[in-house]
Parts: sequence; C-alpha cells; structure tokens
Amino acid sequence: MKRVLLSWSSGKDSAWALHVLRNQGEHQIVGLLTTFNQAADRVAMHAVRRELVERQAAATGLPLWNVPLPWPCSNEEYEMLMAETCARAVAAGIEAIAFGDLFLTDVRAYREKQMKDTGLQPIFPLWQQPTRELAKSMIASGLRAKLTCVDTQKLDASFVGREFDGDLLAALPEAVDPCGENGEFHSFVYAGPMLSGDIPVSVGESVVRDQFVFADLTAVMGGAIPLSQ
Repeated sequence: MKRVLLSWSSGKDSAWALHVLRNQGEHQIVGLLTTFNQAADRVAMHAVRRELVERQAAATGLPLWNVPLPWPCSNEEYEMLMAETCARAVAAGIEAIAFGDLFLTDVRAYREKQMKDTGLQPIFPLWQQPTRELAKSMIASGLRAKLTCVDTQKLDASFVGREFDGDLLAALPEAVDPCGENGEFHSFVYAGPMLSGDIPVSVGESVVRDQFVFADLTAVMGGAIPLSQ
C-alpha cells in the first residue's frame, strides 16, 4: 500500500477523507499535514487552536505534521515551505498526499501543479461527490462538527459556531453549498467514525476580521481526549 499524508484542516472534509481512505484499504495513512498561522498558533483560515488539532491527531492515532506559516505569508513563502515539506515526506518514504477537495477544478489544478516533480502523487478521494448527499452521509455516520468560520459575503454571521447537522443544512440559503466548498464556511470535527473518541468543545466569543467571522472553540477539559494514548 502507498504511504500517504493527508492534508488536514481540522474540518469535516479532511476528516471524511480519512474515513473514506481507511475504508478503502488501498493506502496507508501515515500522518496529518496541517498548516498553522505561526503568529496566532491556529490553523490557517479555520482559526482552530493548535491544542484542538493535536487532540484530533491523537484521536486518529496519527502523527501531526506541522507546517508553521509566517504572518503575513506570501504565496512564494507558502510554496517554498510546502516544497520543503514535500521533500521531507519523500525522504520519509511517503508516496502521496491526499486532499479533501470536492469540486473546485482550479484548486485541484493548483495542487496538481505544486505536486508535479515532487515525487508525491496527489489523491482526491472525495472528488465530485454530490455535496448534499455527502453532507447527509457525514451527519448520518456520527460525524459532529462546529462551524468555526463564516464568510459574511456568502452566509449570515449568525451561522458561526453552529452545529453541522440536518437543521443547519435545512437553514442554509439555496446558493450556499451544503459542504461550504465555495468558502462559505469552515468547520472543526469533534466526533465521528474517524476518531477514537469525542473531543468536547465549547463555543466562545465570535471575532470579526474583514468579511470573516470566527468562533473561538476551546476544549472542555473534563471530558477531553488526552494528548497521548
């Protein structure tokens, strides 16, 4: 089986990609690759605290490959850091990187361009799955997630912090993709079949930056999964 790194945003699509790849049994997932805003110590764009991602990784039983990004970070700096990470992966005997992308052809083309000549194959296990059915399958499986970021130019700010569930799907405007693939929202998975146990979280204050509103999630320590297993 090919040794594969999974691009891990902490959200539902990357979590579901892990679930799918494990069920297929054709690849050996050897780590979760996450980029962090070095200044904030949070996942880029999702704004999830590093501690929560570490708890996710522990619950998947996989090591976390941390890529710290300076802030601000130019595209050139980002590509240089990712090229270094790809070289490290190849040196570790890794053969591919999997992504949870759904249907954005420009994003896929960019990833394929960046992977070219690295020695790593890009894999897209969720590609072109109908997103409403996909969202329903995620929820039916027991996947649980909170919306951590909302683009207020595409979705009302009141959705931030909400549960990703059937009620949310029913409340989304028709123009909003049920999986938020156009950037309408991002999420954090705290339970599901890809995790060995739940990661209880509480939703704190909301923070507005430009057109985006972020919900600050923190671990509920009483029931949280320990960082080591």
